Amino acid sequence: MFAVIRDLTRYNIEFAIGCLLVGIITLFALASFFAPVAPTMIYTVPPDMPPSMTYWFGTNSRGQDLFWQLSYAFRNTLTFGVLVAIISRIISITVGLLAGYLGGWVDRVLMFFNDIFVSLPIFPLLILVYFVLRSNLDMFTLALIMGCLGWPFDARLIRSVSLGLRHREFTRHATFSGMSPRKIMFEEHLPYVMPIVLSTAIANMIWSIGMEVTLAVLGFTNLNIPTVGTTLYWANNHSAMIVGVWWWILIPVVLIVALFIGLFLLTVSLNEYIDPRSRLRRMGGA
Repeated sequence: MFAVIRDLTRYNIEFAIGCLLVGIITLFALASFFAPVAPTMIYTVPPDMPPSMTYWFGTNSRGQDLFWQLSYAFRNTLTFGVLVAIISRIISITVGLLAGYLGGWVDRVLMFFNDIFVSLPIFPLLILVYFVLRSNLDMFTLALIMGCLGWPFDARLIRSVSLGLRHREFTRHATFSGMSPRKIMFEEHLPYVMPIVLSTAIANMIWSIGMEVTLAVLGFTNLNIPTVGTTLYWANNHSAMIVGVWWWILIPVVLIVALFIGLFLLTVSLNEYIDPRSRLRRMGGA
């Protein structure tokens, strides 16, 4: 894994830029641990102050220092995206490897359920979940639900790779040596699909964060939990652009766009690394 990161950093400028952007946002999110006041508290500073040396990102109409409030919001948003990616990777890896290696009726049953989840209308379903849970809808619950909905496309991709690995010579040797199917799948086949797992995990983070921001802006999440989406919701609720508090909307939008661009560049770089011809062309050109 470290060799992959080393090669990508050395030969792929997109990967380096993506790491830089995501790293800056991550460090900004980690700064929330040093916040002087709780980010959920309101009217702790003068409201509607523009960006200055005292308040780097300005303050909002709720009397919050936007730097610290956004830092905590991005921490929650990134944590949410990572949780969704981990939960969905666990499901997609298990389903994909089982379906690809075992085949037969196991493959047919798993792909039947896979097709069901592919056809589900996720956004209306999440809105329904909000109306059912309301104030009980915390970040972990939403991440668990979205993780259980965001795996089917990636599971099918992992299955396609596992189907090819099943007929490779090393798989037959492992079978003849007495290795159990579980060990073959998770010790022999899993390393081959890890680049795909990492690439789809980052793409899944983009999807989940974008979905959370959309739901929060529309008011379909717990608005008492600071996230990028709820920050934009409260800015819109207080008519920030109309009253001239433009930084309350502009700064979080710029930061979330930078995060999306960074994650997108990482995904593109890993997808290129997966393709041997693209990887060799890039390294040969260097």
